[in-house]
Amino acid sequence: MTITSALSDFPITQKWPARHPDRLQLYSLPTPNGVKASIMLEETGLPYEVHLVNFQTNDQTSPEFLSLNPNNKIPAILDPNGPDGKPLALFESGAILIYLAEKTGQFMPQGAAGRYETLQWLMFQMGGIGPMFGQLGFFNKFAGKDYEDKRPRDRYVAESKRLLGVLNQRLENRNWIMGDAYTIADIATFPWIRNLIGFYEAGELVGMEDFPHVTRVLEAFVARPAVTRGLEIPKRP
Repeated sequence: MTITSALSDFPITQKWPARHPDRLQLYSLPTPNGVKASIMLEETGLPYEVHLVNFQTNDQTSPEFLSLNPNNKIPAILDPNGPDGKPLALFESGAILIYLAEKTGQFMPQGAAGRYETLQWLMFQMGGIGPMFGQLGFFNKFAGKDYEDKRPRDRYVAESKRLLGVLNQRLENRNWIMGDAYTIADIATFPWIRNLIGFYEAGELVGMEDFPHVTRVLEAFVARPAVTRGLEIPKRP
């Protein structure tokens, strides 16, 4: 079976045809979760082809996209060169980061202890920072800002501050979350920190000046060339 015919077995390629079927296919938007995948791909140098999933036209609820991710969220990938040489479809940004780290042997400690510690901080982002910052963004910038009752917003502000405090303490004497090594824990976390300050306009609300180590590492993160590129992939419509 050729790579082209193997990919044609996946309905998503009917809506987003692969121009380069030998490359990993990325279906995404430049959101904090979406850019985790594009930054990781840029950092690793793994060849890939990107496809914009346009939420304005509800691409994420199309039958083709749901065939790859029934949870209708981005990012998702389709790797024609998956395990055992077979195509692999994968969703959930954390799972994608782990897969790409193991596929390329990059941005994940080789030792078991370091690997599990990195996964621990990845889960800290997935279960804490992402959901909490997302709710704070809703109540601060979007429809929630019109609610007269500010208790929901303040609940997420308080929890976001707590999480930032945990991260700030972790980074006090470290260049990156895992120390000197830049890992998928950083790639997962800092797009959300950037989004909180920028897009969600909540930096003052959470008192970012109280978390200087988070700010320091964020500056180092966005200065990386692969991050600069990945943050703009795919281009918004």
